[in-house]
Amino acid sequence: MASPEALAIKEQLRLLSEMVGGAQSVEEQRAQYEMAASMMTVAPDGVAWTEVDAGGVPAIWADSEEGSSNHVVMYVHGGGYVIGSATGYRNFTGQLAKAVGCRVLNVDYRLAPEHPHPAAVDDSTTAYHWLLDQGFGADRLAVSGDSAGGGLTVSTLLKLRDDGTPLPVAGVPISPWVDMEGIGESMTTRADVDVLVDEAGLKGMADMFLAGQDARDPLAAPLYGDFAGIPPLFIQVGDEETLLDDSTRLAESAEAAGVEVRLDVFPEMQHVFQLFAGNMPEADEAIARIGAWLRPRLGL
Repeated sequence: MASPEALAIKEQLRLLSEMVGGAQSVEEQRAQYEMAASMMTVAPDGVAWTEVDAGGVPAIWADSEEGSSNHVVMYVHGGGYVIGSATGYRNFTGQLAKAVGCRVLNVDYRLAPEHPHPAAVDDSTTAYHWLLDQGFGADRLAVSGDSAGGGLTVSTLLKLRDDGTPLPVAGVPISPWVDMEGIGESMTTRADVDVLVDEAGLKGMADMFLAGQDARDPLAAPLYGDFAGIPPLFIQVGDEETLLDDSTRLAESAEAAGVEVRLDVFPEMQHVFQLFAGNMPEADEAIARIGAWLRPRLGL
């Protein structure tokens, strides 16, 4: 049974979807989302944020007072590759830094339609190379992200492997969007319960992101990637998501390629419910699971 907090937040998400979806322009959608995102996650105590140039890509460090300064989770935010920012995710990456016990580099990659694919994956891999150049060993790095950022997490791992770059120890895709065509069965079976993500909205963002390019390019739609040799994945998703099958299909394909995969499906949860850390017990539990899973892999 979902907590009272989760039920109340579900109604807030319904209003957010109507507000953002009703905006007349991309700029208005971004402004509405930024305002909402800043209030979703409770600002954690004992965390400092610092803006940084990560090899030409803007980013924000989240440093927990008690966390390791020698280990990093690189985070890529959600927003359908069209909205969202590192600034809007400050509080969330602070919560993640505390849960894992290390630094989080929150990457502000370029957005469509001004910068369509492959700008996002180019920026994420540039930021990762910057981390290596700063002296962080790949064995002390992990990559995570939510929604579009969850797909970008996987795309980044594929690109790094293909380029022969030392790979991080793990990837943590949260409610990943990995199918640009929206052909998963859950797009229909969860349409009545997902209050935030619908097929029409996804198609509009996919069109801006792809700008006429191949909808099955593995670096845009990593569901179609060859997963051999990528690091372990911990995938989290809510059971009331239209994107549920993006996660289940990703897990199945990665496992078939020999990748160690953990898939946690949270009953009655909405898309990227983790963003409500500090406001919802289910979100706090999910973030705690990420921390517990990542720490031994990072050597913490």
